[in-house]
Parts: sequence; structure tokens; C-alpha cells
Amino acid sequence: MAENDVKKPKRELDPENSGRILSASAVLIGVCLTAIGLIRITISLQRKNTIADDLLALDAVLFLASFFLSYWALRYRDVPRPRKLERAADIVFMIGLVFLVAIGVYIVYMISAP
Repeated sequence: MAENDVKKPKRELDPENSGRILSASAVLIGVCLTAIGLIRITISLQRKNTIADDLLALDAVLFLASFFLSYWALRYRDVPRPRKLERAADIVFMIGLVFLVAIGVYIVYMISAP
């Protein structure tokens, strides 16, 4: 039997990973909603219109999707699907984080622009 023929063991589902994504997603949903409120106040005071609040609402939906995917991965550990759910939660969470940083850069640009 050659070295390449050795099967790699399947990665076991790590409930701690799904739990971390679950709690971080919930926190980041709150961050997005708080930022939406602050942007709406800024818009009303400065009479500047922006799409940042709409983008943050979309990002909150991404974090909500990540939240539910990680919740389902924790809930259904005994079936073969949780590994895929956990991976999907990871991917959606990372997309949400990248999107949140991009929105933050946009907000800084919007506030500093004359």
C-alpha cells in the first residue's frame, strides 16, 4: 500500500466552532443594527443620503444566515449534514465580515467627504 493510498480521517464536527460562529454572528447582527441607527441619525442631521444603512441591513441578513446555519449544525450533530452546515456557516460568516469591513471603509469615506 503506497503512502498516497492512506485515507485521511474525516474531520469531526467541532461543536465549539459552531458555537463561536453562533455567538459572534448574534453580536455582529447587533453591531449592524446599532450602526444603522447611528447612520440614520447622521443622515437626518447632515441631510446627506447614503446607501450605507441599506448595505448594513444586507450584512445583518448575512450574519443571520450564518447564525442559523451554525445553530442547525449544532442541533443536528448526529446526521451527516452538519459538516456541510458548519462549512456553509463559516463561509457566510467570512463573507459577512469582509462586507462589514468594506462598509466601514465606505462610511469613513462618506463621513470625511465634504
